[in-house]
Formats: sequence, C-alpha cells, structure tokens
Amino acid sequence: MSADPRIAVVVITHQRRDELLLALDRLLALPEEPHVVVVDNGSTDGTAAAVRQLFPAVELIASPVNLGAVGRNLGVARLDTPYVAFCDDDTWWEPGSLRTAADTLAAHPRLAVVTARILVEPDGSEDPIVPELRDSPVRGADWLPGPALGSFLAGASVVRRAAFEGVGGFSERLWLGGEEELMAGDLASRGWELCYLPALTVHHHASRARDPHRRRRDGIRNTLWTTWLRRPIRPALRRTLHLLRTVPRDRITALGLLDAVRGAPWVLRDRRVLPPHAEARFAALDAVQRHSTARRYVS
Repeated sequence: MSADPRIAVVVITHQRRDELLLALDRLLALPEEPHVVVVDNGSTDGTAAAVRQLFPAVELIASPVNLGAVGRNLGVARLDTPYVAFCDDDTWWEPGSLRTAADTLAAHPRLAVVTARILVEPDGSEDPIVPELRDSPVRGADWLPGPALGSFLAGASVVRRAAFEGVGGFSERLWLGGEEELMAGDLASRGWELCYLPALTVHHHASRARDPHRRRRDGIRNTLWTTWLRRPIRPALRRTLHLLRTVPRDRITALGLLDAVRGAPWVLRDRRVLPPHAEARFAALDAVQRHSTARRYVS
C-alpha cells in the first residue's frame, strides 16, 4: 500500500506516556502513513518530551491544562485532510482500516462518521459494545454501507472534517465522557449520517492509569446535560428517571447529580430540541440503553 494523504490521526493523552508511545509506534507503522497530531492534555509524566525525542514526525500540541475531549478540536484545527481518525492513547488502528474509512467517506458524501469494530487486547476479543453497534435499531438512509448509529465512540471513529467543524467540534462544557452523543444529535439535525463499519478495526488495550470514579461522575452529569439539551420533555424525563433508578447510590453518584443540577441554568438557556428525524434516532436507542451491559455507570 502507498501513503494515503486523505486522512490524518488525532490522539489525545493525559498521564499515559508509556501507553502513548506504544500506540504511536503502531500508528506510524501503518501503510497509510497518516500525519499524526498528539494533544497532550497537561501531562506531568514527561509525555511531551518523550514524543518530541522519539517521534519527531508527530505534530505535538502540549496544553498546560487538561482540555478533555476539546483537545481533539485543537488537533483537528491543525489539519487540512478531509477525514480525521481519532485515537485514544491506549488504542490503535488496524493496517488498512484508515484507507477503507477514507474510501467509504469519499463514496458517501452525506456520511459524517464511521465507527470501527473494537477488539480488546491482549486476547483480541470483541468489546461488549460491538454487538450493540452491529445490531443497531436506528433507521438511517438506505445507501448506508453499514448499520446506522445514533451516536458513536470517538476513540474508534473516523470523521469527515467539514461535518465535525460544522457543528463546532466537541463541547467545552462536557469536557470528557459521553461527549459524542451531543455531537451526534447535532450532526443528525443537519442531515448527516453515522454508521458502524465492521471492515474497520481498532485495537484497545485498556490502560490501568484511569480514574473510574471521575469517569462515572462526569458520565452521569453529561448524560443528564445532553438529555435536557436536546431531547423532548417526555423522553428526557424517562431517561432521567431510568438513570436515577439504576445508578449506584453513593457519593460519586451524588456528586455527578449535583454537577448536573449546577449546570441547569446554562442547559435550559442553550436547550434546542432535536428535529423529529434526529430525535427518532435517539428514541430508537432508548430500549437498548436501558438494557445495555456495556453502558452502565459503575466504578
């Protein structure tokens, strides 16, 4: 295979130097030879220095603070490729997947996002979320090359840069954790499609350097914010009540709920209900989300 100038990769990282270096080694060995942008979200473990020394071909953005998902916005802003693949610091793309993603997006001009099959390393088993992607109940355009999706997983997706920038990238308010859902709704509102494409593969070797309590706290907050920013009253109430019934009853949940309540003024001010065709995508996912074993707020 020759290099593919249509696609680049943006990686966000925080305090995971060793995992990032392994991921970069794999990304730079891809036959597509993508330009790679790393956004270091305020790491203090020598990440930025290691990237500069070991991977001089990588474009580095060293933020003094942790920007969360907004770091991806900075990375995309450095690029002029029509398509951008996202990576986390503990994931990497299968050789050939980026070319396939670029070919697919080029062939379908109203397709904004393609999400890959995720294999969990070191044993290569499918991530529990994959069956939900494969069997998505969302109804999309009949020309889609794979099952239509209501949302996507940023660390395992390739986006059309024009669509991404057209909706303003990821929300600064949400920071990190379920930030894709708000963008997915806004993309659908503008007539864009999202789909799962099993021909794409991302490998995920989960890092142990994570704060599960912070992830749960932010996930609860962001779910409530996104729900009340975009869903009609009745679906928003149903999802809120389901979340309250199913989350653990502990301090972490209480903090997440408190965070959500504190944001109520701006959420109500910025509330913009999805048009019917976009709301239908989220409505189709309600039952799946209620019974999903891969979407539980636990830590």
